[in-house]
Amino acid sequence: MKVRVRFAPSPTGFLHIGGARTALFNWLYARHTGGAFILRIEDTDTARNTGPAVEVILNGLRWLGLDWDEGPLTSDPAGPSKGERGPYFQSQRRAIYQRHVERLLARGLAYEDDGAIKFRMTREPVEIEDLIVGRVRRELTDREAQDPDFILVRSDGQPVFHLVNVVDDLEMGITHVIRGEDHLSNTAKHLALFRALGAEPPRYAHIPLILNPDGSKMSKRDVGASLTTYMEEAYLPEALVNYLVLLGWSPKEDRELFTVAELIERFDLSRVQRHNARFDLTKLQWMNGEYLRALPPERFDALALQTLRRAGLDPDRFPPAYVRAALDTCRGKLRTLTELPAYGGFYFTGVTGYDAGAAAKHFTPENRPRLQRLRDALTRVESFDAAALEACLKTTAAELGVKPAVLVHPVRLACTGRSSGPSLYHLMEVLGRKETLARLDAALQTIPASAGSPASP
Repeated sequence: MKVRVRFAPSPTGFLHIGGARTALFNWLYARHTGGAFILRIEDTDTARNTGPAVEVILNGLRWLGLDWDEGPLTSDPAGPSKGERGPYFQSQRRAIYQRHVERLLARGLAYEDDGAIKFRMTREPVEIEDLIVGRVRRELTDREAQDPDFILVRSDGQPVFHLVNVVDDLEMGITHVIRGEDHLSNTAKHLALFRALGAEPPRYAHIPLILNPDGSKMSKRDVGASLTTYMEEAYLPEALVNYLVLLGWSPKEDRELFTVAELIERFDLSRVQRHNARFDLTKLQWMNGEYLRALPPERFDALALQTLRRAGLDPDRFPPAYVRAALDTCRGKLRTLTELPAYGGFYFTGVTGYDAGAAAKHFTPENRPRLQRLRDALTRVESFDAAALEACLKTTAAELGVKPAVLVHPVRLACTGRSSGPSLYHLMEVLGRKETLARLDAALQTIPASAGSPASP
């Protein structure tokens, strides 16, 4: 039996991070087993669903690298990318649903009620054999015991989730339904519908929920709940894929970083854990930093330039060799690319101000002559490279009878405006002699010559 799985989001605004993980689990299982991954848009609720929201879903899946295997070639609302089949849209499949409803009506398994059509639900407990949760016995609640029947088609003619979900899984030959545990409460109804339609149901696998750090369920309004957030903040998709798969799945190995090919090779439902997973943004940022560190220089540079431009900086007005050298000092130092403008933006803007706390600590009257002494020594350095600059600073510090750090901190502040950043000697080499001296001169103008005296004019 060839595995066939599906991801069936509703286009109601954005792709939730939990939905993205559900899509990922389905995709990995399909790729691991050599099966098919089907994308199906549940857009029967015309009042809530929009074309732009569909495109958000498609773009999110494309960004993650989750390609789907089949679908119509023409006339989907969002429009497929070049060479890509469109997903299935439930709004285009109403004739199929109506055919199955008529079968249920004809057999007395559904009936009309105030203009709606309801399914005659079994009154017996339903046994659910879940691949992750295990065996679940679904008893009727007290309220359901009085009327367990549920609506298939509303009085306005719109088919409801339960009907379209089951009919599409049946029509598309879905073998495994991998979805969030919050859908477990629907499964008894779906199993009953499959049996009423005379069909063998798929295997169900309900994956654990994603919780906030405080243990509450992650809702649409919570920070980090939208996949678009990570796209806009320039996270690497392969890092997010790696992180998401570990929210509820265990590789049974003493490591956490995996390529997509390695995840495909290892992924199996037997390793999906039963307990809920807590979203840890700090861990995701660490993982993203590890992926950034491993990027080829050309890809890092391309992404870095995009990030700088989005932040309003203009690296294009500088020589390419200067830009490459500047970015090289930032590679391996960032957790996310959005940290780059603050970390290395000084290369492209000049110093527009100094960190107040650092200035109070390091731009002191006693440091002014020290900084001037180093500035003068730098004019005599033969080769303005990192090794020579380090030697010059340490020699000057020894002559002044102070530790090198006494000079390192004010020089860094003068060159960058901040108390932290790339390697000092390498950033000075990138800036070059003329620019480094100009920034030291500008800093010296702000430092008072003595306590209580104004800065030099």
